[in-house]
Amino acid sequence: MAEPAAAILARFSEQVLGVPLPVGIRLWDGSTAGPADGPAFVLRDREALRRLLWRPGELGLARAWVAGDLDVDGDLYELLKRVAALVWERDEPAGRTATLRRALGVLTAPGGLRTVGRTLSLAGPGLPPAPPAEEVVRRRGPAHSLRRDKEAISHHYDAGNDFYALMLGPSLVYSCAYWQSAPHTSGSGSGSGDTLERAQEAKLDLVCRKLALREGQRLLDVGCGWGSMALHAAEHYGVQVVGVTLSVEQATAARERVAAAGLDHRVEIRVQDYRQIDDAPFDAISSIGMAEHVGGARYREYAHILHRLLKPGGRLLNHQIARRPVRDEDTYRMDPFIDRYVFPDGELAPVGSTVSLLEEAGFEVRDVESLREHYALTLREWVANLEARWDEAVALTSPARARVWRLYMAASAVGFETNTMGVNQVLAVRTGTDGRSGMPLRRDFLSTPAPAAH
Repeated sequence: MAEPAAAILARFSEQVLGVPLPVGIRLWDGSTAGPADGPAFVLRDREALRRLLWRPGELGLARAWVAGDLDVDGDLYELLKRVAALVWERDEPAGRTATLRRALGVLTAPGGLRTVGRTLSLAGPGLPPAPPAEEVVRRRGPAHSLRRDKEAISHHYDAGNDFYALMLGPSLVYSCAYWQSAPHTSGSGSGSGDTLERAQEAKLDLVCRKLALREGQRLLDVGCGWGSMALHAAEHYGVQVVGVTLSVEQATAARERVAAAGLDHRVEIRVQDYRQIDDAPFDAISSIGMAEHVGGARYREYAHILHRLLKPGGRLLNHQIARRPVRDEDTYRMDPFIDRYVFPDGELAPVGSTVSLLEEAGFEVRDVESLREHYALTLREWVANLEARWDEAVALTSPARARVWRLYMAASAVGFETNTMGVNQVLAVRTGTDGRSGMPLRRDFLSTPAPAAH
């Protein structure tokens, strides 16, 4: 008698991956396996299983998800937590061929796939399934060259300004908010809890206060996105702002927002690489969610350039996602799914490495604040926005692209909640030749309200 496909997959998990299924599995043939309670993977067709067998782990699962061959029944966050050790915290197999041979070896053993006849076509033999079209595979030129960085940024950020506005809300801030309290209900903005818009404004103001911005100063916003930091600093602190981004779509929207706010005389938005800025000095620099794109091999250069662009006594606020130290390495590539579908060539480093490299460049690091829990709350709000307007999001991009962002943001939320990732604001100063920092003796300045700009 033919063995149900789900039972075969359960045995594959135990014998090849070495663990029992942590979540339920429901297949197109009606068969089920794994725990009956809690969330479950739903494999819609044979292609989903072929993808998982060719690349057991993160990439195979992600490809099946993006292609629409696989879905989730139940709480997506709970499912991701249960499979984290099996997928996201597990090394990818050494090679596709070796993995396939191991899989076929198990599935064709006595009692395995051989007992179900033609079902051998689930895994092969033959070529692996083609990856979904949204996957970035071929990349031109050396990593973190000017051209390749521009292409990577375009892949991520030129997904459509309306799509990002749908997810991020009116603030158009694509970095973690700064919450006074958890939102009352995720995505609703109702009740006694904080709202995403208020929390994002609080984050922008926190950055401005850490930089001690004053009217008439000159601020460089590296990776300015849709211009939210530049607008806030110009409007509330009266500074002159230069914002740079590699995304043409972001720059277009940012300029429109600046014009609508009547701040053209204070804010200039450029499509420019930070390595090409030649009109220093600046009184302060903000880099919010940009340094993850720099790369470990280029980070010393990044730190030295920002140090050179600042006046003596000028401050840098570096807001950056971090990864926990592993294997004594200083920098880390993104996980395969994020590298192929979300942030091509992105890298995460432990916060200690970031601090050391900033100090090596000549900065004095004066304050480090972890915002890990804040990012988890923010990501859940973004996912709620996306899910609430799913049909519109799909129409603005594509079903596959919308699925990429839902999985990416939900998995990232779980990463911050479980402390496998962090995010930190590092405040550093370029001290003068006499060693003076210009910093106050105490951190009371962080509670100072924003001055009224004229």
